[in-house]
Amino acid sequence: MKIWKVMVTAVPLAALLAATAWAQPPAKQHGPCADDVEKFCKDVQPGSQIRKCLEEHKAELSPACKERFDKMEARRQERRQQADARREARHKACKDDIDKFCKDERGGGRVMQCLRQHEAELSEACKTELASRPDRAQTPKAN
Repeated sequence: MKIWKVMVTAVPLAALLAATAWAQPPAKQHGPCADDVEKFCKDVQPGSQIRKCLEEHKAELSPACKERFDKMEARRQERRQQADARREARHKACKDDIDKFCKDERGGGRVMQCLRQHEAELSEACKTELASRPDRAQTPKAN
């Protein structure tokens, strides 16, 4: 009975919080770029399309928005470089294992899934590299 009371209280509260988040004014959603988004991108779908729109109007952005945009792009580039370095390290450590067990697999996480299926048979270097993956908990282990 206690679970039912918790659910009756929690579900409406969660719905209210979600509605409040969606109802935030543009200034809250876009910070120093709110006016620029309204001016240049008001008919653009939210998400990555907003970033693309701001990039197309970069020369016209307000100084505060341009500064924020540049910082976000620098962080994005840094994350991309880190991901590339991790991918390269995995490939180097697991190259022989990929050639042995997963040579016919391509893209879409299929190589990682294949490596996980052969985890007990992998080289120590490859096992170590796979264990060091920061997103290991998010990648489902194949059966």
